[in-house]
Amino acid sequence: MSTPLPDDILVFERGWLSANNILLFDGGEATLVDTGYLSHAEQTVALVREGLAGRTLTDIVNTHSHSDHIGGNAAVQRAFGARITIPEGMHAAVDQWDESALLLTLADQRGERFRADHLAHAGETVAMGARPWQALAAPGHDMDALMYWNPETGILISGDALWRDGFGILFAEVLGTGDGIGTARTTLDAIARLPVRTVIPGHGAPFVEVDEALATAYARLAAFEEDGARMARNAIRACTTFALLDLRRMSIDALPGWLERTPLFAEANRRFLNETPERLADWLIDGLEKAGVAKREGGWLVAA
Repeated sequence: MSTPLPDDILVFERGWLSANNILLFDGGEATLVDTGYLSHAEQTVALVREGLAGRTLTDIVNTHSHSDHIGGNAAVQRAFGARITIPEGMHAAVDQWDESALLLTLADQRGERFRADHLAHAGETVAMGARPWQALAAPGHDMDALMYWNPETGILISGDALWRDGFGILFAEVLGTGDGIGTARTTLDAIARLPVRTVIPGHGAPFVEVDEALATAYARLAAFEEDGARMARNAIRACTTFALLDLRRMSIDALPGWLERTPLFAEANRRFLNETPERLADWLIDGLEKAGVAKREGGWLVAA
């Protein structure tokens, strides 16, 4: 059953290669939250154009810096002339187009350079559409991420800090660059203190089962804290699924080498798993097939 939203909010649920896109209207103008992945940019522009229905897109706001949320920024800005607002913590990486800091080279993903016009700061109130939204720090999945909270409606735009069935990969924890688990718990605690009635997540449908989602997220966090290997395997499986959705097929023979060359996978393996690339590839293929995400066709692993 779909979750009802106010008439001035339109959500495009995009699946997993592209994050959800959220249009917030104010009369003849609109703000767009997140723009999907680069290879879907043309589709994003078409969806936004249809959703605008003749209105003007004035602003793009990003919840965080990952490729599935910022990948359409440049294309959408070219199409509509909108200003781009990013979290302040993203500024250096975007300004210098640091593909390592943006996780593009680390995870073998793609993006198109864009220019940010404004910076959003945790604690400030941002006008998006017809409503004021409080920008809230949401570290964990992305240490610089922001969520947006509207007290009047009880709506939280959570990005990848909270989904109906968990949250985004804790990259800092997997890579050993920060306390992803501790900061993710702090973010969940902050959400739990709010009287949230509806969550619009970065992936998946909007939902009202906030307490259940928080319980699921806390349980997953505890499992990752207890077993780092489980967290590492989750990251490898999720990012490989992402790549497969983009490429549509991958060479089975080339998969061990790709896992060994891609910094995120190599570091996750080194820190938590200590598997050979061949054994890691075998585990990965088996898991993706059992999950119904992929299937073998000759020498190829194909998106199901």
